[in-house]
Amino acid sequence: MRTLVILSLLICFGCTSPQPGNNSLPENVEAISLLGDTLFTPHNELAETISSRIDSLLSVAEDTGDEVSVTVWNARMQGYRGEYRAAIQTLSESLNSKIAENPIAKATLLRHRGHRYISTRQFDLAISDFEEAASLVDGTDDIVEPDGLPNAQNIPLSSLHTNIFYHLGLAYYLTGDFERAASSYRKCVTASTNNDMMVAALYWEYMSLKKQGKNDEADTILEQISPEMEIIENGSYHTLLLVFKGETEPDLLLSGAEDALSNATLGYGIGFWHLANGNTEEAFSVWQQVYDAGNWAAFGYIASEAELASR
Repeated sequence: MRTLVILSLLICFGCTSPQPGNNSLPENVEAISLLGDTLFTPHNELAETISSRIDSLLSVAEDTGDEVSVTVWNARMQGYRGEYRAAIQTLSESLNSKIAENPIAKATLLRHRGHRYISTRQFDLAISDFEEAASLVDGTDDIVEPDGLPNAQNIPLSSLHTNIFYHLGLAYYLTGDFERAASSYRKCVTASTNNDMMVAALYWEYMSLKKQGKNDEADTILEQISPEMEIIENGSYHTLLLVFKGETEPDLLLSGAEDALSNATLGYGIGFWHLANGNTEEAFSVWQQVYDAGNWAAFGYIASEAELASR
């Protein structure tokens, strides 16, 4: 009986109330959470530290006449400032222009707009954008996407294809379509050319399989993970996979940090581990703490929010 209860909780997630529209929101409000809370435009100190870098990248794009990059960097800077609705508008304007006549250009713009639809809890619109983007890049060569904020080794790790499938998988996951989520993450793994993108996709694929009760398939995911893997920037996903594998204790991830649960990635993953191991109340307690920490644009936060909304 206990196993059936746990499985039903795992599968139930995603059965949330209809998503609110964003067109009539006040200017300083970006979205309404799945729990009905108002999500205001956040102040992001990161935006201030990287604004000169973005300005430089934007200048290069303007000088070379790269209209797609101009749009993307403008929209990304708006995103860094927490102005997600404005970023959607910027991308939509280009999608309605001649720029989008090029299939790869259109796929790029859709990929970025879909990301911001996720940020603003408009999951169905995100899915529509990513599915169209996936069809546009089918059979094409992949393209490395430059980083707004470089990692420690200044090596871009994601690409157009991996970002499309990664974010499409997340949008499916957040709506409770775990079968399609797992399939999309499998495509992301296939398109990955480095450990960082691979562990990020495997992390969500593992949970998508667990949500379906496909425990044996989920276990095969963990067989691909080892402590020795060289990871540049997705250390949290790697560590959580080791927790799922039983090679790292979950409590160690939250020790020694007063605001540990503001790291929504760790918080959601640890909550998931508790749920999968039958500790239902502890799982929801962790997700509530993630929600209360207020880092509302983080994917782990949105997933925690969706779990709370499904209860």
